[in-house]
Amino acid sequence: MTSSAITASGLRKAYKDKIVLDGIDLDVAAGTIFSLLGPNGAGKTTTVNVLTTLTKADGGTAHVAGHDVAAETKAVRAAIGVTGQFAAVDDLLTGRENLQLMANLKGLKSAEGKRVVDDLLQRFDLTESAQKMSATYSGGMRRKLDLAMTLIGKPQIIFLDEPTTGLDPRSRRTMWDIIRQLVADGVTIFLTTQYLEEADRLADRIAVLDQGKLVAQGTPAELKRQIPGSHVRLRFDSDAEFDSALRVLAGASRDGEEDLVLRVPSDGGAKSVRAVLAQLDAHYIEVEEFSVHTPDLDDVFLALTGRTSTKVDAK
Repeated sequence: MTSSAITASGLRKAYKDKIVLDGIDLDVAAGTIFSLLGPNGAGKTTTVNVLTTLTKADGGTAHVAGHDVAAETKAVRAAIGVTGQFAAVDDLLTGRENLQLMANLKGLKSAEGKRVVDDLLQRFDLTESAQKMSATYSGGMRRKLDLAMTLIGKPQIIFLDEPTTGLDPRSRRTMWDIIRQLVADGVTIFLTTQYLEEADRLADRIAVLDQGKLVAQGTPAELKRQIPGSHVRLRFDSDAEFDSALRVLAGASRDGEEDLVLRVPSDGGAKSVRAVLAQLDAHYIEVEEFSVHTPDLDDVFLALTGRTSTKVDAK
């Protein structure tokens, strides 16, 4: 059974009369990517701040790497790394110097520190620019350097708070590859993001936070199946097969985009798809091809929060 890297029960936080976290529960399995989604102002950053010991909760409990975030602050901080949407890089230092400074702060001996720095520069494809001032780095390079600095302490859990905000598509994909490799190495990732595609591509599980409350949790596929609109799309190679299927399949309708294509309501699961195909077989109707279409995370987000984007409200 997979152990939990992060757990929270009934977390509450308010600033004066504004409730930011209203009793949220979390369970993040070790060695996975967990993504917290929500409109700006929903409480994502506050959640990260509580779990990383930067902010004290008003109520509830939380454990990170097995340590109580309120009572074992030092132990929690020793087990985690945090990378935000603004890279914590010293512009007056080179890339190598930034990494070396972090190695010194972590108490690594000279030879070990140099080896770790060299390995990280190579791993993040920063070797050629290691001697350049980090002020000259692109946004993607700065973000990679920031994450590399975080890894010097070999954290068990890394909190990535909107790590690809403002990056171009190529830099975002590079960061995704790095994140996947970290998880392959056994690291747990707690990711907040305003990019729904990013959560869909990366996360093993997703939680949707809205107005301080968790309104849904599950795998990306599970969340999509909760939203109406899933269907099986069937293509036929003749009018006769098409007309027969239209008569036989309950709820079937013509797909307005193409000829000889039907849409059949379905939850997108294997059982319901097999049932549709079995019904066609029972009536000796041949289908040329089929595909399953489910709502994407944009649809899920809209249905759960009433918003079309994570960027609507001011933070």
